[in-house]
Amino acid sequence: MQLVVARIGRAHGIKGEVTVEVRTDEPELRLAPGAVLLTDPAATGPLTIETGRVHSGRLLLRFQGVGDRNAAEALRNTLLIAEVDPEALPEEEDEYYDHQLIDLDVVTKDGVEVGRITEISHLPSQDLFIVERPDGTEVLVPFVEEIVTEIDLEEQRAVIDPPPGLIDDRAARDEVADGPSASTREES
Repeated sequence: MQLVVARIGRAHGIKGEVTVEVRTDEPELRLAPGAVLLTDPAATGPLTIETGRVHSGRLLLRFQGVGDRNAAEALRNTLLIAEVDPEALPEEEDEYYDHQLIDLDVVTKDGVEVGRITEISHLPSQDLFIVERPDGTEVLVPFVEEIVTEIDLEEQRAVIDPPPGLIDDRAARDEVADGPSASTREES
């Protein structure tokens, strides 16, 4: 099985390093020196990681054969893909690999359809589900226990208990647009 583990960003410096947007919970394993990664587009790879380091909170990688800024910049927006054993499961009960969560249906605890998970964004403070709604718009759902109350892999769904305004942003916008009531405005 193939999993996207990172996306290459812009070049950093003149020696061929690039910034990467990490898309795995195990960067120390999947993005370690010596790792050979497939790419999308396939014509730019495979790439072998030569070195890796963290600079100002961002992961920087250098690949074998990429020795200058121009070569590094040519890799921008390339997806890095790792081969993963499909039978491998996380060690903890409440941990999931991205491939287990992508394409899950998202519903509220009341059974209202929200959409489908299309991507997981791994941020320093928490992970976010990027959920595509039936109308094609997207909503970001923090992957935290208070909001995502259940992951049911057999039923292929994630159950959420969203706070007000998280998925029904129309109500929040209407409240802001209406402003204070007319009686309050007259008194001011």
